Amino acid sequence: MKNKKLINYITKVAIFSALSTVLYVWVKFPLPFLFPSFLDVQFSNLPAILAGLALGPLGGALVVIIRTLGKIAISGSGTMYVGELADLLIGLATVLTTSFIYKFNRTKKGGVIALIAGTVVWIVSAVLMNWLFIIPAYIKLMFDGSVMPLIGMCQSVLPNMNQDNYMAIYIFGASLPFNTLLATTVGVITFFVYKRISIIFKKDFIGKGK
Repeated sequence: MKNKKLINYITKVAIFSALSTVLYVWVKFPLPFLFPSFLDVQFSNLPAILAGLALGPLGGALVVIIRTLGKIAISGSGTMYVGELADLLIGLATVLTTSFIYKFNRTKKGGVIALIAGTVVWIVSAVLMNWLFIIPAYIKLMFDGSVMPLIGMCQSVLPNMNQDNYMAIYIFGASLPFNTLLATTVGVITFFVYKRISIIFKKDFIGKGK
C-alpha cells in the first residue's frame, strides 16, 4: 500500500513537472509593446502552484526544481544560469508560500488567501531578485560590466533610462509591472482551474492490483 501511494505521488509530480517544463522551455512570448523584449511571458509556475495545492509543499517544490533542471538539460542556459537561478528561487518562494498556507486552511477562503499571498511573494521576490542579483549579474557576466547594452535593450519601452537611473527605471518601469501582471494572471487562472484539477489528481494513477 505504501509503495502504491509513493508510485502515485511520483507519477503526479512527474505529470506536473512535465507540463511545467513544456511551459518553461517552449510556450512563452514577449510583450515588446509593453516591456523589454527579453522579458518572456511564460506560465511554468502555474503547474507548480497547482502541484503545491494538490500534493503539498514538497510536491510543488519538486516541480519547480525538476522543471529548472529539465530546462537546463533540454536547452542549456543562454543567461549564464542567472535567469534559471532567479526563476528557481522566485518559483520556490511562490509555491511554498501558497501551498503552506493552503495546507493548514483547505477551504475556498483559505485558497484565496494562499493565492493572494503567493502573488505578493512572487512580485516582491522578483523585484528584490532583479535589484540585488539579476541585473547586477547580467551587467557583470554578460555585458562585461557595462550598463549600456541593458539600456539599449530597454530604451524602446523605457526611453528615459540612462546610466544614472537605469536600476530604478527598470524596476518600476519593467520588473514590477511585468511580474504583477504575470503573477496576478497565474493566480486568477489557478483559482478557476484548481478544483477541476484536484478532482482528477485525487484518483489513483495506477491500477489497484493485489
